[in-house]
Amino acid sequence: MNRPIPTRLLVDALVREDGVVDAGELYDVAALLGMTDQQVRLCLKRLVAEGRFAHEGRGRKAVITALADPGHPSGALAPDAEHVRYAYRQDAGLEPWSGTWHLFGFAVPESRRSARDELRETLVHLGAAPLPGGMYVAANAIGDLVEARARHLDVHDALSVLTTRDLRVGGTDDPRRLAASLWPLDEIAERHRALAALARRAAARIAAGEVVTGAERTTLTVEIAAEFDRALTPDPLLPPELLPRPWPGAEARRLARECWAALEALPPAPGESDAPLRLFRLYDDPGGPA
Repeated sequence: MNRPIPTRLLVDALVREDGVVDAGELYDVAALLGMTDQQVRLCLKRLVAEGRFAHEGRGRKAVITALADPGHPSGALAPDAEHVRYAYRQDAGLEPWSGTWHLFGFAVPESRRSARDELRETLVHLGAAPLPGGMYVAANAIGDLVEARARHLDVHDALSVLTTRDLRVGGTDDPRRLAASLWPLDEIAERHRALAALARRAAARIAAGEVVTGAERTTLTVEIAAEFDRALTPDPLLPPELLPRPWPGAEARRLARECWAALEALPPAPGESDAPLRLFRLYDDPGGPA
């Protein structure tokens, strides 16, 4: 039995290139997935409260706009889309590891606890792992993103940033062994295996002609997207040089991408529009899903 699809994932999936979500389309697709209008309204209310979206108007005529992340140096509408693009660039061999570790430390007073917690959450979200003594380490060059968040939180003066090619934790200095000790690689790999298994089942259904109606296509597309989201959240996207072999991440993402392309290429059922629903438009570039 498939796990429930988060309503907020559907909202993210329908963000257009201009950052706007078509409210009518949102409610229509939500209904296809068995979501009620009330679920959608409550989800939008939470997203607005979190500062992720602006919402003007009511119902199907509302204007729903994704807001730029003030802690992201480019002001990107969807930092998660950047995360996905980076994963596909790694899979294509376009992001080789330089051998450099990126370390972060901060001393934010108790009076600024919320800012301290938010900075810590940012580090973890960007793939950093805690080290003994209160520092954090990442294999990818996330310094600009961390510093942008620290400035936004007004704690930049409390942040220390350094790089090294000579990291030792306890008696371990081998990069691959360090990665295995610092990040929960078994859990991350298992989530990717679940994505790959779902994508294979979906591909078999498509090949067998079982996915015919627009509702079936939409449901399967978003189900794969939900599992994709679980696999990559959180995933530090460690460089392949630091991961065990075989690593299921690249294969799972390839299978998901192929399924999305196959679903979009299916002909419409009799009486249905020939304009397929396009999800995750913000991923549509050479580094993102097809």
